[in-house]
Amino acid sequence: MAKDNKFDLQPYLDKINEFDPNDIDWENMGSWPVAGKAVFCTIIGLSLLIGGYFMMLEPMQQKLNREIKQESKLKKDFENKAFQVANLEDYKAQMIEMEQSFESILKQLPRDTEVPGLIDDISLAARNNGLDLKVISPQKQVATEFYNELPIEIEVEGDYHELGAYVSSVASLPRIVTLHDFSISTKGKDRDTLSLKILAKTYRYNEGN
Repeated sequence: MAKDNKFDLQPYLDKINEFDPNDIDWENMGSWPVAGKAVFCTIIGLSLLIGGYFMMLEPMQQKLNREIKQESKLKKDFENKAFQVANLEDYKAQMIEMEQSFESILKQLPRDTEVPGLIDDISLAARNNGLDLKVISPQKQVATEFYNELPIEIEVEGDYHELGAYVSSVASLPRIVTLHDFSISTKGKDRDTLSLKILAKTYRYNEGN
């Protein structure tokens, strides 16, 4: 019966155990035992692998990660732009609507030549609601970046319901008028007569912008 042929590692392990680093002849590596050569080659191979990873593979991995992040950002930018392009007609329609609304608002702002007519409308509203108009005094124009404020001080006298109707009438004028700084007080012994002081503001578009 033939004997089993088995590879025996023990002689090689014995040689590795007998290997003494102090006996290494670095000038004549060819004379090294097989075990020493194998260990040395293994160390050199591992050193090359580790050095190659840190010197080449790791920077490449970092670059790859940056490229992946950049790709993700570009995809999002592309999706946003594609969405904008797909909705371009809607945006154009919204822009036209906004321009029309802006023009409509501008038409509600009085030009300089229309301010006296606006004051007449405010005065007429007081008379129509049975009020006694004591003061209506345009103040100095206040300039802002996009428009000019035209404040008008008003003082009227009447009863509670007449004052309420008057405020509603002024706020409903075709031109934009906002009301500020309400002040109501009684007049003399007659508790039914009230004095209303109010600051009305209208606005004019600053055409210099």
